[in-house]
Amino acid sequence: MNKQRRNKIRKALAEYLKEEAPLREALLAVLHEARDEEEDAFENLSEFLQDSEKGEAMQDAISALEDLISETEEGPFCESIEALKETVGIYLLCSF
Repeated sequence: MNKQRRNKIRKALAEYLKEEAPLREALLAVLHEARDEEEDAFENLSEFLQDSEKGEAMQDAISALEDLISETEEGPFCESIEALKETVGIYLLCSF
């Protein structure tokens, strides 16, 4: 996942966790956009790169985003934040 997508997600999650700005729908919009962009980037890789360590990391990021989207739609999402932290370097403290 590139730095720009990580920063968008980090900002939206931080604001959501602090209960300041975006509503759940706004956070979900950012997460969906990041997931879609990461999927597009992965699909544009050659087969060789899709099967490489980089491709695997991108697939892990997509899975972590999908988990976070599901948990955000359902309620608290501390476990998915931990998954994002491990796969794409999103570091936030979870206060649930």
